[in-house]
Amino acid sequence: MRWRIALALCLGLAPIAAAADPKPPAQHEIPYRLTDTKHVLVRAKINGKGPFNLILDTGAPAVFITKPVAKKAGVEVDEKGWGKFDEFEIEGGVKVEKVRTRVEDLVQIDGMNSMGLAGVELHGVIGYNVLAKYRIEYDFTVDKLVFGVLEGFEPPAPERIEAKGGDDIQSMGPLVKMLAALSGIKPNFEVVPRGFVGIEFEEAKGAVVVSKVLAGSPAEKAGFKPGDVVEAVKATNVETGNDLTKALAKAGVGAKLRVTVKRGDKSEELTVELGKGL
Repeated sequence: MRWRIALALCLGLAPIAAAADPKPPAQHEIPYRLTDTKHVLVRAKINGKGPFNLILDTGAPAVFITKPVAKKAGVEVDEKGWGKFDEFEIEGGVKVEKVRTRVEDLVQIDGMNSMGLAGVELHGVIGYNVLAKYRIEYDFTVDKLVFGVLEGFEPPAPERIEAKGGDDIQSMGPLVKMLAALSGIKPNFEVVPRGFVGIEFEEAKGAVVVSKVLAGSPAEKAGFKPGDVVEAVKATNVETGNDLTKALAKAGVGAKLRVTVKRGDKSEELTVELGKGL
C-alpha cells in the first residue's frame, strides 16, 4: 500500500481511500411460538393496544385483523373494508408505521377460535405488505425468527384486494360456531403474560454469558452484570442458550427465579422477579 501512496504523491494524484465496509442491515430477533395447528404465531401491538396474536402468513397479500380487534385498537375502516395502523409493533423490535390493513372476520380465524383448534385465541394474520419489508430466517430449532431489514424496498400497496369471498364460504364461519356450540366445545384461551428478565446473552467457550443488561429491567434490579456466566436457573444446570431459554420460557409475570451466576472466580445466587413483557 505504501508504494501506491508514494507513486500517487509523485504523480500529483490524491491517494485513493479504501472503500468502507457496507453497514450490515439491521436485524431483529422475533419471539414466536407454534400453535397447536403448527402455525407460526407472534404477538403485536396495534396503535399501542394489545398484544394481539397474529399468524405469519406468506400467502396473505396484506395484514388482516378481525372487526373486534380493529375496534379495540381504534382503527377506522373505510367503506371498502380498509383501515390503517399509525403504529404496528411486533414483539422483538419490529416497528412499522402507516400499515394498511384489511378488516374482516375471516372464516378460518372464526372457525379455529370457535373450536379452540390453535390452543390460543387468534386475532388475524400478518401478510405480504409487512413481511416483504424483511429477509426472514426461519429456524424451528430455536425460539426466535430473524427479521433482517431490506433497506430501500417498499412493497406495493395491496389496494387491489376485492371484497370477501362468495356467500358459500362466508357461511362456514357461523356454521362452525354453531357446530362448536352444539358439540359442547368450549375453547380455553387462558392468557399468561410472558415474563420479562431484561438480559441479552451469547454462547462463548461453552458457557452462556450475559452480554447486556437492560436499564431499569428486573435483571438490573437483581444485580446482573455484563460478563456474568449463567450456570443454573432454579437448580437446573445451564450449558447452552437453549437451556436458558427453556428455563425462562415457562416463568410468568411475578415469578421469582433463583439464578446462579459465575462472576470472576466466584459463584453467587441472584433472585430475579420477572416483569411483564409485550
